[in-house]
Amino acid sequence: MKIEVLNTEGKASGKSIDLPDEIFGIEPNEHAVYLAVKSYQAAQRQGTHKSKEKGEVTKSTRKIKRQKGTGTARAGSMKSPLFKGGGTIFGPKPHKYSVKLNKKVKRLARYSALSAKVKQEQFKVIENFTFDAPKTKSVKNILSVMEIGNKKSVIVLGDYDKNVQLSGRNLQETSFVNINELNTYHILRANTLVMTVGAIEKLVAANS
Repeated sequence: MKIEVLNTEGKASGKSIDLPDEIFGIEPNEHAVYLAVKSYQAAQRQGTHKSKEKGEVTKSTRKIKRQKGTGTARAGSMKSPLFKGGGTIFGPKPHKYSVKLNKKVKRLARYSALSAKVKQEQFKVIENFTFDAPKTKSVKNILSVMEIGNKKSVIVLGDYDKNVQLSGRNLQETSFVNINELNTYHILRANTLVMTVGAIEKLVAANS
């Protein structure tokens, strides 16, 4: 499958690149995509929620009333969960939310998401680019020419480029990721996915 390559100004360059069908042309596996997104979102949770139990509450341990003859339940101290300010029964405890996912499932989900973007014509390829200094205006001009300036877009780079990253960090609708960091969630959240030629070459090399 061939696709047009845009130049560093966001215009047609007259060149094209061949996209391997085993990465960009497979039948999307929706369940694998669901598992990958679920795993990513679960990993974002800190899991630090915590409530104090009876033994952790700071209150007097004096027995507040006699054991029998009151007509009410026994009570040892104000730490009891039955009293205001007492401990919490079965409260939340810190724990991990991470969901383990096999490498093959992750890869299938990522390729499924890429194939879906190509199928929906929400995928563009641009030549490798860099800036001599951070310039947000330069990135905005490129996005404007590609007609994706006001849409959520993800630009995938082949290598980390500090000037490019700094140029785009103030754009709310656009994010830059390296090909090694690209995951299914990044792909799906973008209305338009833009990959540099270098990113595609690295992706293909990793698949071979």
